[in-house]
Amino acid sequence: MKITYLDHMSANPLLPEVKAAMIDAINQDFGNPSSQHTVGEQAAEVLDRARGQVADLINCREPREIVFTSCGTESVNQAIKGIAFAHGDKGRHIVTSNIEHNAVIRSLRRLKAMDYTVTSVSVDDLGKVKPDDVANAIREDTILISIMHSNNEVGTLQPIEELVRVAKEKKVPFHTDAVDSVGVVPVDVQKLGVDLLSFASNPFYGPTGVGGLYVRRGTRIFPLLDGGVQEHNRRAGAENLVGIVGMGVAAELAKKEMTGRIGHSLKLKEKLLSELPNYIDEFIINGHSTETLPNLISISIKYIEGESVVLMLDDEKIAVSTRSACATGSLRTSHVLQSIGREYADAQGTLIVTFGKENTEEDVIRFLTALRDVVKTLRDISPLYRKSSPTAGLPLP
Repeated sequence: MKITYLDHMSANPLLPEVKAAMIDAINQDFGNPSSQHTVGEQAAEVLDRARGQVADLINCREPREIVFTSCGTESVNQAIKGIAFAHGDKGRHIVTSNIEHNAVIRSLRRLKAMDYTVTSVSVDDLGKVKPDDVANAIREDTILISIMHSNNEVGTLQPIEELVRVAKEKKVPFHTDAVDSVGVVPVDVQKLGVDLLSFASNPFYGPTGVGGLYVRRGTRIFPLLDGGVQEHNRRAGAENLVGIVGMGVAAELAKKEMTGRIGHSLKLKEKLLSELPNYIDEFIINGHSTETLPNLISISIKYIEGESVVLMLDDEKIAVSTRSACATGSLRTSHVLQSIGREYADAQGTLIVTFGKENTEEDVIRFLTALRDVVKTLRDISPLYRKSSPTAGLPLP
């Protein structure tokens, strides 16, 4: 039986055009872009073309502002630590939110061990940061604000433009982790006004192991890797040319197909949300209803344990997740769900469904049918479930 794959936030297959471009690069573009001979110059041209394709996806007008990295996590680390090390003489205070990805959280944890201080602002029950809270958190020694563009667990989009205006009033550099946004929804660095923006290739059907960091011209940032002068002296090490070629083609396709992909995901999302009450009761939809990623749905199902659902659905060849793949295996409750006010038991019963290009409405119905059976099985053995509950049969607000 074919796998019904509904975990596109964790990984995506390579598009045929991307795969073909990468194979062609393997066969032809083996040179080092830093070499001075003809083969190296040809490789440099290929690198520049891909940089332009990626820059165009986020409306970066100067491709030199794009720094290629190994992944989104490296991009986040480079942005946060790079700014911290470059501006440590001015101050050691950083503002963030309490729903960030582990790449941000653990980068800041490392800096705290080096005598930096961090203020983490709360979010509302829909997962949104309030600009006033960020403004109130800024101090004289604040050197960076880092707020994610979209949340990878509940999908809520942040008011980045408003937050950047707050940062600019105080002349504080602003970084946004846009790994789950770039290539999925329109991201325009000119409109957003951010100083740094982290992203990765795989969310928009490019290869894993390739990421990018937008660094606005004039932003002072310290390189984390010591070595050569690649990436305009901002990231040492020979570039992963084959992967970058794939990222460039994927970026070009993402921009071209953006409207169609969003419409397709929204159609499937609306289908699932409208049909869900016909299959299970007592659930909560997490995150903002409109200001959210079009391809993500977070569902907290009462009286069950999410990982059990994932495993039982996997037996039916249906792939979903419970939280960020980077946090899978942790026994802790999601800090994101705690931050939006979910009870511990409800947070533990959360599923994340993310759609992709190849998914269909038939996939949605197959998922819901299997989910109904799994939930019934788990609730029948759950000491928490009361069949006589007065709210049974009703979705929760």
